[in-house]
Amino acid sequence: MDWLDRTRLLLGDEKLNRLKNAHVLVAGLGGVGAYAAEMLCRAGIGKLTLIDSDCVETTNLNRQLPATRSNIGRLKTEVLAERFWDINPDLDLDLYPVFLEEEHMISILGRKYDYVVDAIDTLKPKSLFLFHAFQNGQKIVSSMGSGGKIQPEKVQIADISQSYHCHLARMLRKRLSKMGIKKGIRVVFSPEEIPGHAIRPEEGRNKKSTVGTLSFMPPVFGCFIASVVIRDLTGLS
Repeated sequence: MDWLDRTRLLLGDEKLNRLKNAHVLVAGLGGVGAYAAEMLCRAGIGKLTLIDSDCVETTNLNRQLPATRSNIGRLKTEVLAERFWDINPDLDLDLYPVFLEEEHMISILGRKYDYVVDAIDTLKPKSLFLFHAFQNGQKIVSSMGSGGKIQPEKVQIADISQSYHCHLARMLRKRLSKMGIKKGIRVVFSPEEIPGHAIRPEEGRNKKSTVGTLSFMPPVFGCFIASVVIRDLTGLS
């Protein structure tokens, strides 16, 4: 039997072929992005471009797909490439183990993708990435903050202009508005309130705080994101 038989049973050949012929970019392979990328891989997406400069760390073990003790210190792009090829040996992968400076974004997003997934978790590169993706006419779905959340039933999909009670979405709306973008980007977000004790200030590149996380919430966001891409590409949304 073909490994995609169950998917074909649900979607049919024509829709499955759309996925096989699709090229999706995923920026950010942390708690949300890695799960989104794996769901796309398992759905039969034919080509993935994966971007993340980080290596697996001990603090990733509570929630991130590539994080096992045997993978600590390895690049997330490398770990996921091995995993995804073990699922689908025919998958076409482009790997960018780089921190996304603006010049990288301009170059990478100047190409055409069938969908662009933003799972970047720091505000400045996230806003610039979305700006350049939008300016280049890419179809986009972006993850808002999953940290500090414990109620998966509150997760929603909406245009960014309709997001609410999410600190990251609010800050992102402000930045994008100054760049002339007020709507037209689909987001996955939760209006659930974050308890104050779940946030700790932290120094680091573009990072201003660390938010507590539970194992199940980032994967929920990642699955919601993958559902947007898959349903849109197959005409099921």
